[in-house]
Order: sequence, then structure tokens, then C-alpha cells
Amino acid sequence: MSGEALLEAVRAGRTVEAAGLLDGMTDGERRSCLPALNELRKGLRSSQWTWASRGTAAALHAAGAACHTGAAGAATWIAGADMRWSQASPGVLLHVLGDRETDWLADLTHRLAARPVTSRIPFELLSGLVGLSGCEVPTTDAYVRGWFEHIGASWRGGRSVVQRLRRDPHLPVMVAALFESPEAMGQLTWMFDQGPGNWYDALAELTAEGVLDRKVLLDLCVARLLRGGAPAEQRIFLRLLTSLAPTREEERERSADWTAMACQAIPAVAWHAQAVLAALVLDGELTTGELAEMSSGVLFRTEKKLVRTQLVLLGKVLKRDPSTASVLLPVVAEAFGHEDTDVQERALKLVERHVAALPVQDGGRARVGELCADLSPGLRSRALRLLGIEDPGTGGTVHDEVLPPVPERTRPAAAPESVAELAEEVGALLASGGGVATFERALDGLVRHAHGDREKLLEALGPVVARCWWKDRDPGYPVVDRVFRESAGGLEIVLASLFEQVSMHTLHAAVQKGSTTGTCHHSALSRAVDARLWEAAFRLRTDPMPFLLATPSWDTGLLEPDDLVARLAEYRRLDARPGQADFAQALLRVRRDDPAAAAASAARARAIGSPEGSRLAQWLTAEEPLLPTGRRRTSGARILLELGELEEIQGLFPKEFRLLGRPLTVFKDHQYCRHWNFGEQRHWPAVVPGRRELVAARLLSDLSTAAVEDTRMNAALLPLLAEADGPAGEALHLCLAYGLGARRSEDRLAAVDALLVLAARGQLDAGRLGADLAELVRRDALKKSRLAESLRTAAATGAYATAWSVLCGLLPDLLAGLAADGAGANAAHGLGDLLAVAADCAERSGARGDLAHLAETAERRGSSRMVTQARRLRTALTREAAA
Repeated sequence: MSGEALLEAVRAGRTVEAAGLLDGMTDGERRSCLPALNELRKGLRSSQWTWASRGTAAALHAAGAACHTGAAGAATWIAGADMRWSQASPGVLLHVLGDRETDWLADLTHRLAARPVTSRIPFELLSGLVGLSGCEVPTTDAYVRGWFEHIGASWRGGRSVVQRLRRDPHLPVMVAALFESPEAMGQLTWMFDQGPGNWYDALAELTAEGVLDRKVLLDLCVARLLRGGAPAEQRIFLRLLTSLAPTREEERERSADWTAMACQAIPAVAWHAQAVLAALVLDGELTTGELAEMSSGVLFRTEKKLVRTQLVLLGKVLKRDPSTASVLLPVVAEAFGHEDTDVQERALKLVERHVAALPVQDGGRARVGELCADLSPGLRSRALRLLGIEDPGTGGTVHDEVLPPVPERTRPAAAPESVAELAEEVGALLASGGGVATFERALDGLVRHAHGDREKLLEALGPVVARCWWKDRDPGYPVVDRVFRESAGGLEIVLASLFEQVSMHTLHAAVQKGSTTGTCHHSALSRAVDARLWEAAFRLRTDPMPFLLATPSWDTGLLEPDDLVARLAEYRRLDARPGQADFAQALLRVRRDDPAAAAASAARARAIGSPEGSRLAQWLTAEEPLLPTGRRRTSGARILLELGELEEIQGLFPKEFRLLGRPLTVFKDHQYCRHWNFGEQRHWPAVVPGRRELVAARLLSDLSTAAVEDTRMNAALLPLLAEADGPAGEALHLCLAYGLGARRSEDRLAAVDALLVLAARGQLDAGRLGADLAELVRRDALKKSRLAESLRTAAATGAYATAWSVLCGLLPDLLAGLAADGAGANAAHGLGDLLAVAADCAERSGARGDLAHLAETAERRGSSRMVTQARRLRTALTREAAA
């Protein structure tokens, strides 16, 4: 009877009544209620969410926790994800569980505390269970996070953080756990510095009072800084460490730790460690050997500020005690290999001031001489003269130009012969995408096998599409059709049609009317791709095609005319009807750069006797048109390109393909763009193979906006365009210019890859690119520092001559602007970085000659980075070549 009353109270959402009934029930009675409670739980999962159901869920949560007589079952019930949003309060749960034995409660406590943080077990429940059971406090991520949030919520009780901490009986254990829980700390970094009386001050005050062990807390801070982690997390421990104000003795005891931080930690931590070590060094607290060990690591870092500060410290020590030169000067010389020539020169000057303290036969002098090989050519000659070593040549070493191998065309494999192989390839494409060749092979395979044995194909593909979002959707639910009308989604529209998960009405409308969306600059390319996919999906259900005509012969998307003629002849033999979109794509892909071969193929196409054969013959024998005329336009700081009409892609082409030949304007078609996925973009060059300028022009708006406005972009298409066929003209070079000045390093790397591929293929117009870069810099569209980093990266691959050829077109305009800009503050900013890259390229490539306006910059007063690097570049360009 008590079980029926409990179930009635739970259904009605009367939690207090249910808790009272549970108090008088035996374990057996409680267990007997579990089946009914589980059924009620199943019903709540599918029921409508109302205030009544929320009350039922809370009562059910408490009852189920109490009726489980095993700790494992109770923990699973309490932490259930489906009951997370309407739980019983911690007070109710503690009441209904309070009659359990302490060992059982301890087991439950640790099981709940071991749950992930995302389970959101209330800390009030966990801490209450600790109090009831008397068990050791858990130190899991979930418990530590809950404890941290509980202490930090000082507004609830009117007490400050330090007051709450002082009252906590488990304070030492929990503070240590906080340091040892990277997940909890990573999620709580934003809360550590909240308001007056924050955690830093609170922990420092408790340490000063002796409530917390000072040595333990210092060791914990140092250990976390040595361990590394996210910069935000590291800054917390650094600030906590400084708030503890270590004494000189405490700092000296941890000198090895400071050395490790200075060499390996994030810049903020390394800077602090370097300052601590510098104070110890200047006070004589560290030996020369310890200073040398520390300096070797710091001088290896890329942060110029840290390296320069270390050189200053070494200079002070050498000036105070010249006898340390034999130990410290070889360490200073290790900076000769730094990527920044300013650092190299600072190190060389330090060696120059103290080299007299090195005995001629000293091993340190020999080591410095060996390290001179790492200096830039100009500084190397100066260093060798200093050491009395014969210079092997005044011109330095000229490096051979190293460029990536020229990409070669490859023929894709034929469509898979078995449905099992096809299903495997389709699964791989759905999971991780693929290139044009892989995609076209799979698409052709789907069409072929659907025409041959549809049922066998469906059986093989069943496990592959089981997890697709559209599989087994309610036919009356229109979301599938709506999504596919907005975007075909690659192979998914074909698969969804094959499994009849998209309506015939939607497919017919897509084939007849085209896309319902897409008026951005990319829509001409995307709509052509989608038109062919919709057509294939529609024909699978109405008139399956035996195979596709437009499957490319080469991985670049090009289609050999003989291959297309043979396919049309087979269509004629089978009396099959070609798809309009498929045939249109085949025409755009067919190769026409060999007039003799095209004429021979045209004769065979005409002999087929079909309308498509005649159309192909006409296409092959027509004069291949030039690219549409282009015109530069400016929009704010950006330079964009407009294209005129391409009449050839009009007329008999389907509506969705005619957009490719329509004029491209800058100030129209700015509507919503959905083409952010590289998986879709990688197919665009294959829509118009041999005419990559049509694709590049449509990418300019995105690339320029991302570079100018520092928004996110995806320049991954640039290397594919560099590998594609066709002239590399104004649009592609402008895209490359914006990519080299992009905000994200990965986009700049993609642009560098494209630059090197174009150079390897002999298609890079370095003068054009340099002029475009200069104009964009003058318009404040690109930052010089980013360009310098990109060109430095290109040069570091061995392409010094290529990078120099681009800089030859870029620097004269910028140097001319510097001379015309009065004080030159704007024009000078970042110019030193570009000049440093140029000097390095000139020295290593053996470039000679005059660079316009360089002499005026080199003759300026002062020793700024810009002037220093201008002088270095002038020296490299005027140095006599080595004999």
C-alpha cells in the first residue's frame, strides 16, 4: 500500500509527501517500486514539458535515488542526463538518503564526485554527503569546481572569499586539489580575479597567517608554472606567486625552476623568471656556469624582447668580471643563429667589446669562430675579421633556389566495380571529404550501380548512411526538403534521393527552377555544382542514367575530348538520354588547347548523329575565347575586380550555368552567402578547368574583406588554384596578395604555398604581385608586418630568389612613400621587417644591383631597425660577387 501511495505522490509532483512516505519504507518495499518508477521515467522522456511534468520529475528524482539500495544504482539515477533539468533539491536528496550507513554514503559520494563536470552534480549535495558519511573529501574535477564556485559566491552569505576560506575545514586539501586539477582550473580562470578581496589576496593573507603552509603553496605555484598550460591559466598562477612575494632565499632555493621557466614557459612567465634570475646574478647569487646554462636556453627563444634583455644581462656581467668571457662569450655567440639579424648584430657587438679577454688558444674563441657560420653574410665577414679568421669569400654563400616540385596531372581511377568498394568510398567521403577526383569517382559509381542493380546498392549503402541526419526522417516533416533546396550537400542529395528521403516535388522543382538561394559572388560556381547533383538525384528516381558524361579524365577537372566522344557514342548505343546539366559540365571541362586533336574528336562526335554529338563538334571547333575583360574597382581600402560578359557560356547552356558567363560586379550581389565550407569550395576550380581566373575573381571579395577587416577567412583554395590550369592573371595575383597579408597564420601559410607553386610552374608574375602588394599597403589594406612574415616563410623554404623578386616590386613604392611622408612615421612602421627579409634574401640569393629609393633610406640618421636594415640591404646589393 505504501508503494502505491508513493507512486501516486510522485505522479502528482508532491515531493515533500513522497519524502515522508520513503522514511517508513523498508529496503524491499523500496526496491519493489523501481519498475514502476522506471516506467514513469520513460514516459516523462517523451511527454510534453510542462510545469506539472517538471514537478513530477523532481519527485521522481528523489524517489528513485532513495529506492535504489545499491550505491552504484543510486549514483547513476541521480546523475541521469534526462533528469538534469528538473532535479530534486540537494536538501530533499540528503533527507531521503540520510538513513543509509556511512560506508554506503561514502561510496555514493565518491561515485558522484567522479562524474564529469558536465554532469553538474550540485556541490551542496556532494558536500552534504561528505558531512553525513564523514569520508575523506573528494579531489575530483567536479568536486573541486563545485567547491571553487561555492567559495567564490561570497555575495550569498555576505562573507568575503577569505572569510569563507578561513571557515572551511578542508582548506589545505582543497587548495592543493585546485592546483592539481587542470580541467577545473581551465574552466574557472575567468572567476579567479573577481572583485575586491579576490582569491589572490585571500590566499596570500591566509598564508601570512599560517593557515596555509607557505612552502607548500609556493611549490604548488612553481610546479604548475613548470607544467605549462593555457596562457590564461598560467597568468593566474604567476600572479598568485607574485602575490606571495617570495623572499630572496626562497627564490635562490628555486633557481633551477626559474631557469626552466625562462627557457620554456610562455612569455609572461619567462619574463618574470628572467627578472628573478637577473637579480640573483647581479647580486652574485648564481655562478657563471648557471648563468651560461640559463642564457643558452633564453637565447634560443624567438621572443626578441627576452633575447635582447638576456644579452644586456650578459653584457653587465662581462663588464663587471672580464674573466667570465671564456665561459659566456661562446654562449653569446649562440645568438648568431637567431632569425632576427638585429639580435645577431647585438650579439656580435657584445663579442666585439669583450673578445680581447679571450686568449688566442682558448677553446671559447674557437667555439665563437664556429658559430660565425650562422651569421648573415654581411655580419659573418665582420665577425671573421674580428677573430682573425680568413674570410672564404666577400660575397658569402649563394644558395640554390629551392622550389616545390611542379604538380603533375594524374588520371583518376575508374568508378568502383563492386558496390562494397563503392560503399566504402562513399563512407570515407561523408566522414572526411575528398578531392575532385575522389568525389567524381564516387558520384559516377552511384549513378552506374543505381542503373545496374539498385537493390544491391541500397543494401551496401545502408550501414553507411545509417547516421546521416536525413535518414529515417518523418516524411511529413519538411526539414529535409527545405535543407536540400538551399544546398545539395554534395553526395548527400544523391544518397537521400536513392533512399527516397527527399520528395520528388523538391527534386523536380530543383531541376526545373534551379536554386532558390544564392546571389552572392560564389553562386555561379555553387549553382553549377548543385545543378548537376540535383539532376543526378532526380534521374535516379525517374530515368536512371547509365553513367555520367562529365566525369573528368584528369584530377584537375579537365576532360579529354576522346573520352567524351566515346561516352556520347555509348549513350547513343543504349538509347539513353543525357542529362542537360551533366552535358553542360562536360562541355566546360573538355580540353580544347590542342586544335588538331580537337578537330579530329569533333569529326567523330559529329558522326555519332545525336544532338549532343553535334553540339560537342561545334564546341570543339569554335575558337576558344579569351577570358572576359576585367576592370579594377576600389571599395574603401580594398581593390577588387569586375569581369565582363563571357558570351560563350550563354545560349544553349542551362540556366544555372549561364551565370558563369554573366558580368561580375563589385557593388551588387552582396546578399547572404552560405559558401563557407572548404569541402564545397574545393570543387569550384573543376567547374571551369583552364579558367581559374573566373574562380579567383569570385573569391576576391571574401579574401579582401578578411584581410582588411581582420575577419576569419579560409584561404585553403589558393594552393588548389595555383595547381589548376589556365592563365594566372590579375585576379589570382590579387587573391594571393590578400592571402599573404591575412590575419590568421594558417591563411598566410596557404598563400605562401600558392606563391611557391606558381613560382615552380613559372607562372608567378613577381612584378605584378609586388606592385599589388605595394598599392594595398599604401591603401592600409595590408599590414607590412604580416607580409614580412609571409615572405620570410617563403624564403625560409629555400626560395630566396622568388621572395626577393616579389620584394623588388614591393619595396621601391614603399621607400618612395617614406621619402614623401614628412616625418615618415606612418610609412616607416613595419618597413624595417620587410627590409630585413629583403636583406636576407639578397645576401643568400646573390642579388646585385640598385633598388630605387634605397640609398635615401640608408643615409638617414639614427640606428632604427628600418635604417639598419636598409644599410644592410644596400651593402648586400653592392657587394662584389665571390670569385
